[in-house]
Amino acid sequence: MSIVPTDELTPEFRCAHQRLQAVIASDRDGEDPENPDSIQAMPIVLNIPKLNPPGRTALLEAAARAVVTLCLDTRAGTDSQFATALGNWYGARIRKIARRARNAQWEKVQSLVGATVEHDGAQARAFLPSPVHLTAPAISKLQIGGTDLPTEPVRKPVAGQPTIAVSAGLGMSVGKMAAQVGHGSMLLAAHMSASEAFRWSRQGFDLKVCELSETDFAEFAARPDAVLVRDAGYTEVAPGSVTVVAHRNGF
Repeated sequence: MSIVPTDELTPEFRCAHQRLQAVIASDRDGEDPENPDSIQAMPIVLNIPKLNPPGRTALLEAAARAVVTLCLDTRAGTDSQFATALGNWYGARIRKIARRARNAQWEKVQSLVGATVEHDGAQARAFLPSPVHLTAPAISKLQIGGTDLPTEPVRKPVAGQPTIAVSAGLGMSVGKMAAQVGHGSMLLAAHMSASEAFRWSRQGFDLKVCELSETDFAEFAARPDAVLVRDAGYTEVAPGSVTVVAHRNGF
C-alpha cells in the first residue's frame, strides 16, 4: 500500500521525484537489443466497455494522470521493488503500451500493482514497468487495437492549468495517444521542482488534454517552458515526430 499522503512534502515524495528526473538526464544508458530484459515498457490499460464507452478526452486525461500518479507514488521513494522497477525503466527507452479492457478483464487487472484513475466517467490504470517479454499474462492477452472513440469538439488550452496538447494531424489511435499523453504528464512532472510537483499531486494531478490542429499545435509547442515528446517511431508515426506537448500553465 502507498504511504498515507500528507499536506507536507515528504522525503519519500522528494526521492520519487528525484528518481523520475532520470528521464530527462542526458546520460541515460538506453537498452541493449541483445538483452531482452533491458527492453522495458509500462503497460496502460484503458477501460472501454461496449455499452456506454467513456468520452475520448476524459479517457486520455485519465491515462495521463494514471501514469504520473504511478511514477510519483510514495512507494517509488523507498528502497523497494516498486522503485527498482521504475528505475530500470527510466534508464531504458520510455516505452508504454496501451491496451483495451472491459468487464471481467478490467476487474482482473486491478489486482496487479499499479495506479487507477477514474475521471469524468473514464478509467485507466498504469502498471509498473517490466521487460516486455515478462508482461503479466492478464495484461499481455488484452487487445492493443480497438481503442478508437469518436472525436470531440476541439478544446483549446486554458491559462493556468497543466495541459497536454496532442497533434491531431498525426492521426494517432486513442491507444497511441494514451501512451503519448502519459509520457507528457511524467515529463512535465520531471521538469517541475519537487515542491511544484507535490502541489500538483495534492490536486490529483489535475490536467487537461486537447487535440490541436497543426497550426495551433505548433504555436503551443513554441511557448516558453513547453515540454515536447518526440516519438521513437515504433508504431503509427515517423521517428522523431512531436506527438504531444505539455505545459504547466496551459495557454
